[in-house]
Amino acid sequence: MLRSLRAQLSLSILLILLVMVTLISAASNWFINREFEEYMIRQENDRSVSIVNDLGHQYNDLTGGWSRDFLHTIGMYSLYDGYILKIYGARGTLLWDAENHDMSLCGQIMGEISDRMKDAKKSGAFVTRTYPISRNGKQAGSVSITYYGPYFFTENDYRFIKTLNGILLAVGLLSAAFAVAAGTLLARRIARPISKTAYIATQISQGNYGIRFESTPNTRELQEMVTAINHLAEALSEQESLRKRLTSDVAHELRTPLSAVSSHLEAMIEGIWEATPERLQSCQEEIKRLASLVADLQRLANIEDGSLKLVKTRVDLHEIALTAVRNLESEGMKKRIALSACGSPAYADADRERIIQVVMNLLSNALRYTPPNGRVEVETFETESESILRVKDTGIGIPEEELPYIFERFYRTDKSRNRKTGGTGIGLTIAKSIVESHGGKITVESTVGEGSRFTVLLPKQR
Repeated sequence: MLRSLRAQLSLSILLILLVMVTLISAASNWFINREFEEYMIRQENDRSVSIVNDLGHQYNDLTGGWSRDFLHTIGMYSLYDGYILKIYGARGTLLWDAENHDMSLCGQIMGEISDRMKDAKKSGAFVTRTYPISRNGKQAGSVSITYYGPYFFTENDYRFIKTLNGILLAVGLLSAAFAVAAGTLLARRIARPISKTAYIATQISQGNYGIRFESTPNTRELQEMVTAINHLAEALSEQESLRKRLTSDVAHELRTPLSAVSSHLEAMIEGIWEATPERLQSCQEEIKRLASLVADLQRLANIEDGSLKLVKTRVDLHEIALTAVRNLESEGMKKRIALSACGSPAYADADRERIIQVVMNLLSNALRYTPPNGRVEVETFETESESILRVKDTGIGIPEEELPYIFERFYRTDKSRNRKTGGTGIGLTIAKSIVESHGGKITVESTVGEGSRFTVLLPKQR
């Protein structure tokens, strides 16, 4: 049968705490009782020695006799304490006998001690020991002491040990109650964020990406788990937004050329328009644009899913820049834009064809958005760890608030541009993906009306 995490934690913690409390209580009880028993045994021995010494003081060296009144007093006090005395003189003469003096009192006291020790669950029996009584180095007599051995509790001792055991039991019960409360509270504290996280994960799996874990646990591992699930929700939300936007953008990008081709062909089929070479050429251009868009999408998909195979060699970014400038030189002349390359050799381990594709893309964008009589320049240089290629132009620039989005698919900063001047809208996305597949990065800086600067940084070795 499955149990909740909270129930399992509660039971586990409760069991551990109860075992610990029981062990501590039992150990404490055993240790205290053992020490008390040893104390009582010492006390009995000391009491026996004290009785012998007290009796010795009642012997008169001068007369060789005993003070019988004092012997009676010592005997009665000892009897009330649980010690039954028989006192003998030097020649074995019986001087005083508790049983002869008051047999019923002796029986009563012995019965009370036996019952008390039985209640305390202590085993033992009455024993008799004989001690010599000496005075100034001479034996003046002897005493037989009968008591419950190896030790016994007086009424006060019994009351004390009973109270002590009651206190230990109460402490154990209170500790167990505290263990139950603490275990339940701790289990709830641990299980609550886990249960909430499981609920959030379920909601995320059902498409609710806006849900978040608001409170922050003060346990490091739980806090890391909560942070991870919140980041997961955020990432999935972004991916879902990106997926929806991509679907919308692709549909938008395909709709216009398809509508144009469809309307042109329909008009020519119905005889409204004559199928002139110019109109057929227009249809062909729209179809080429569609083919270019599909090819770019396929290229981007190959890069992002890891199926793009890079053929890395030792390449010089300065030589690549010169090649790209030569390839686009005629386009720059048509638009009356000065196109040049400068800088120094900058070597990196890279796929030459892919890096040429990146540079051509950046230069094409720069030429497209730089007005006549402007300037586009490619600069290359290197640092200790990186080779750097930078494309600068004097074009229309990019608003600062739009800079974070220019590498996204189909994003255009100039909303007024049509697709004939704006391209497919995924060239920069492809360039960024290629650079990152090399372990590098691409950045952009721009000022509206002054131009833009794209910087490609590639590691020299990877």
